[in-house]
Amino acid sequence: MQSALFIGRFQPFHKGHLDAIKTILKDNKRVIIAIGSAEKNFLNSNPLTASERFQLIDEALREAKIPSERFCIIPIRNVNNYALWVNHINIYVPPYTKLYTGSKLVKACYTGKYDKKNHGPEVIHLIREVPISASEVREAIHLDSNWESLVPPAVAKLLKEWGIPSRLEIIKDTMDITKYNNAY
Repeated sequence: MQSALFIGRFQPFHKGHLDAIKTILKDNKRVIIAIGSAEKNFLNSNPLTASERFQLIDEALREAKIPSERFCIIPIRNVNNYALWVNHINIYVPPYTKLYTGSKLVKACYTGKYDKKNHGPEVIHLIREVPISASEVREAIHLDSNWESLVPPAVAKLLKEWGIPSRLEIIKDTMDITKYNNAY
């Protein structure tokens, strides 16, 4: 089965992520959705737990009527060494033939890992057709500014049920020590 890999933090999952997954599924039988930095949570830039992100993605894809056999979601703890990062990802995910990303860093990691003798997945530049960022969503939640329009309805419902707007307000001024301490 031809599978593609899509890696993100999904803090939170938004309409841009959903659009990217739909695009990936046009050319692939299945998408492996890797939740990166799974260990990070309750921080201003990473407010959601891996479990919460998993549930948001699962609910949004079900709401979009994407059959469960067309996707798998895998939380992956970060490794703070980019030379090892691709190997680390490959330990956790099933085989894939394509990698979709818009990240220059992810492209660099894959280019550095695979050469002409050691063929890796095809790296496909993902163009944002729905230009939304999770930072934008978090900021809109902080400002109570129509953030629900940036995320799928199922995501908005769960974020409200879980009290995420309140969580973001509480943690907004906390320092993210992971920015300054890679040993975390």
